[in-house]
Amino acid sequence: MISDQWLKGYTQAELDSAQRRFDLEFPPDLIALLREKRPAKGHDWTNDADIRRALAWPFEGLLFDVEQNHLWWPEWGTRPINADARKEILQSVVSRAPKLIPLIGHRYLPEEPREQGNPVFSVYQADVIYYGANLTDYFEREFLGFNHRPWSQPTKHIPFWSDLVERNGDSNFGGL
Repeated sequence: MISDQWLKGYTQAELDSAQRRFDLEFPPDLIALLREKRPAKGHDWTNDADIRRALAWPFEGLLFDVEQNHLWWPEWGTRPINADARKEILQSVVSRAPKLIPLIGHRYLPEEPREQGNPVFSVYQADVIYYGANLTDYFEREFLGFNHRPWSQPTKHIPFWSDLVERNGDSNFGGL
């Protein structure tokens, strides 16, 4: 990988502080990576405003699609007429899904399972695709090109987020 795409890593104290402030638990491969180096264009875990915006992005995008594009899954029940009720139901659904940890832009690593090897998702409203089988695969695709090598199926199904990928008709990585 190109060295100008990486900055010095975080201290363990900085990572511990970020996890406490944002009520997250980083998977071990993310901790190892961020201790060694961090992406120059990645979200800054010392900038609370940046991280709070990035953490809110997936829900806000889904809410936009609920309100503007009529996103509604049958298992959520009858679609309420009231926008506040729709928002409350969506909040409940998303709160049960694994939290997403922002990496770069709208790329996210699920917090659970709390083990290495989770897939990376690109999340733009309800348009959710796999962007890497794991952190290493993701950063290679981010820096070397999305299709720099053939895709393989993800090794892990992540509740709700993988379901979004499948409902989008993109059961393969990147919809390929």
